[in-house]
Amino acid sequence: MAEPVPVEAALDAYVRYFEALTPDTLDRLDRLAVPDIHFKDPFNEFRSRDRLKLVFGRMFQRVDSPRFIVRDHAISGQTAYLRWTLTFRSRGPRPWSIEGMSEVRFDHAGRAVSHVDHWDAAEQLYERLPVLGTVLRLIKARLAD
Repeated sequence: MAEPVPVEAALDAYVRYFEALTPDTLDRLDRLAVPDIHFKDPFNEFRSRDRLKLVFGRMFQRVDSPRFIVRDHAISGQTAYLRWTLTFRSRGPRPWSIEGMSEVRFDHAGRAVSHVDHWDAAEQLYERLPVLGTVLRLIKARLAD
């Protein structure tokens, strides 16, 4: 039986992967995650490494110059918590920025078995859209103290 991979080493490889992610590097996920990785974000929930690569591939089709920057992390047992920023360009002159957290659980071989993203899609995405954003900001203002 192989020696367990320290979570710190697995996390380091995982962070490097996401910070250097391009359409050409999507398949490197095969070395870092199990085939049935559980993935969840505000729009998706599934168990499939291939589908996760499709989600990231579509990101490169839908927006320009997406880039993940991991700002901080913490480790508890086999689970790592990452604070990150995703920057990209979409329609319009201003760049976009989304702040979020990921909870990534690793197996003893150092491969990700679960990746759950936590970020506020309403505030960081929907409120920036022309018509929907106006409606959401009005609702938010009415609910505020």
